[in-house]
Amino acid sequence: MIPEIATIQLTRVRAHLVVEPELTLIDCGYAGSMGRIQRAIEALGRSVAELARVICTHGHPDHAGSARELVEAGVPVLMHAADARGLETGWSDVVRHPSRGRVFAAMTPPPPTTTPIADGDVLPLLGGLEVVHTPGHTPGSVCLYGSRDRVLFVGDTLQARGGQVTFASRLYSDDIATARRQVQRLARRDVDTIIFSHYPALEVNAGAVLEGLAARV
Repeated sequence: MIPEIATIQLTRVRAHLVVEPELTLIDCGYAGSMGRIQRAIEALGRSVAELARVICTHGHPDHAGSARELVEAGVPVLMHAADARGLETGWSDVVRHPSRGRVFAAMTPPPPTTTPIADGDVLPLLGGLEVVHTPGHTPGSVCLYGSRDRVLFVGDTLQARGGQVTFASRLYSDDIATARRQVQRLARRDVDTIIFSHYPALEVNAGAVLEGLAARV
């Protein structure tokens, strides 16, 4: 994989640390993951104090559950506004208007503040990391594309069960039809490496895989 990217295995999810003069964490695991994140960063000879930002690909509890802890430690958390709003959902909202998305939102401790990111934003890491808004899995799901390294972080917009790359999980997605359509946008990028949140990275024929999925939409 790309040398600047380190994988941090958390409970049932992989976070990814971009190791540059500034550190960036992509996704942060369930609530209570702060200690494991800290130990992983220290094992690389760095410190949580060097984290410039955390980017959450979406607001599900396994991706943004520790966002509150990180904000309280002084680290800015970046998230699409649609999912940041969703984290204001409480259990009373779930009872009144039950839906899968509201249940997952209510399970995620809301951070006191977030920094909004939007489609087309370019973040200052990996030579410029483009935010690609890919709603469907959640309203505010994003992928992150680095043109310099031809790398694509897909969060849960794609999965790779049994080594077979396919669309977002129907079980865990708010709107699976919308989620599937996003692959057409991703396939327009020049991609060598796809980095998943729950599976090993794909480093062979990544572009062709995206084009094949886009053709199935």
